[in-house]
Formats: sequence, C-alpha cells, structure tokens
Amino acid sequence: MGRVTGKVALVTGAALGIGKASAELLAREGAKVVVTDLKVEEGQAVVKEIKAQGGDAIFVQHDASKEDQWEKAIAATFEAFGKLNVVVNNAGIALGKNVEETTLAEWRKVQDINLDGVFLGTRFGIEALKKSGGGSIINLSSIEGLIGDPNLAAYNASKGGVRIFTKSAALHCAQARYGIRVNSVHPAYIWTPLVQELAEDEQSDAYKRLVSLHPVGHLGEPNDIAYGILYLASDESKFMTGSELVIDGGYTAQ
Repeated sequence: MGRVTGKVALVTGAALGIGKASAELLAREGAKVVVTDLKVEEGQAVVKEIKAQGGDAIFVQHDASKEDQWEKAIAATFEAFGKLNVVVNNAGIALGKNVEETTLAEWRKVQDINLDGVFLGTRFGIEALKKSGGGSIINLSSIEGLIGDPNLAAYNASKGGVRIFTKSAALHCAQARYGIRVNSVHPAYIWTPLVQELAEDEQSDAYKRLVSLHPVGHLGEPNDIAYGILYLASDESKFMTGSELVIDGGYTAQ
C-alpha cells in the first residue's frame, strides 16, 4: 500500500475498462485521482467508489481530443489538488476495418482520439508536471502499436504513432532535465467493453479466437494493465523513460 502516496494522477477514459481499473488502483495506493471521460454517469460512479474506499477523487467531463478541454481539465486538477504528478493518456477507440474498407472520416476520427488525444495529454501534461516538480506520463499504446493486423488499419496507425511519439517526448524531457518520464504501455486483448464489442460473450467463437491468440490461454483483465500503470506512476520506475511496457500474455513473443 502507499506506492503513490502524495501524488496527484489524471486518468483519461477512466469511466470504464483499463482507465477505471487504473484510477481505482492508483487511489488505493495513495494518489488523489482526477477521473476524466465523456461518460458522466459512469465517471461519477468511479469517483463515488474511490471515495467509498477512503480515497480522494474528482470527475471532469473531458474530450481528450480537444485542446480547450485539456486546459479545463488541468485547471480543475490544480484547483482541487494544487498540483499534477501523473498523467495516464488512456482514452481511445477501436475500428475493425482493413485499409480498403476504412473511410477518410473514420481514419481521422481514430487518429483524433487515439493519437491527437495522447499528443495533447502529453503536451499539457509536461507543462503541468513542470510546475509540480516532475513526474510520469503514461501513454496507452497497444500490441497493435508493435505488430500489424490486416483488419485494424487505422488503429494500428494510431497506436504505432503513440509508441514512437512517446519516445520523442521522453527524450525531450530527459534532455531538458525536467524530471518527467514518458513511457508507453502495450496491452494485448483485455476483457473490457472495447473488446466486448468484438466478442459478445465468453461462449462465442469470436471470444475463443481472441483467447487462442494468447499463449497463456486466456484474455487479460483490466487490473493486469493497471498494475503496470501503477508501477510507471510510482517512483519504483524512476530509471525508466522512453520504454515500452508490454503486457500481452505472450502474444508478441510468437
């Protein structure tokens, strides 16, 4: 317990799935948490749960792809807690289409949320963390940022962009001696609402196909990724920047 005591963490897309699990785990380990999402009811429920367990959190309705809404979210964070030490750029969407099926509008929407949102979160995060004495920025990429999938053209592009952008930002912060670390996390298929759109239930052929891709024999759970995010948020990872934390059940080892 207490691995991030005294820190303030902002988690985007924190109403459901990996974001929710990360916000709740960071709170249990001592951080004050800013839960951001477009989903108001679900986001407020996460804050309520954190407070019920003795933690401290606020909810900010927030579109991570909009510059003015990042300004609002950061301002709300400083108003509530006076600083910001950890930014988890988790918000994202998927699109299961190959290159020929993908329209330009669909392509741009995926990049807007998955890549532009991470860029904005990192840029505004650096500014806020500099004021707070440094910290950690954690960008959610994917195994699909490391390997290709014929039916995830726009998603592959967005997550690959997150991977290499993270390294650029990490090098910039390190060379500037800001005391800010920037790393990416690369989950495989995790049983979240996003993945449930691809496989309706655990008895479906689609679910079994997804399981078969992972040598460990099962899909991941949100907390499997949340514990990696906790590590990167904590001072335990103080010598880690520009790195890729792959949590994938052996998917990319094949």
